[in-house]
Amino acid sequence: MARRCEICGKGPTTGNNVSHSNRHTRRVWNANIQSIRVVENGRKLRRNVCTKCIKSGKITRAI
Repeated sequence: MARRCEICGKGPTTGNNVSHSNRHTRRVWNANIQSIRVVENGRKLRRNVCTKCIKSGKITRAI
């Protein structure tokens, strides 16, 4: 599944793990993407959407 929201475009963010000894290693924070059925233009489609868009009501879920 794609790691990008099809509504807002939110995707993976990168940064560093920092240990107690202050060593830095690269890491990735993935967005919480869910595959849900959405109503768009009267059609029911499957979209990859982040949970923030689902909770804020930016999409209408298909029943």
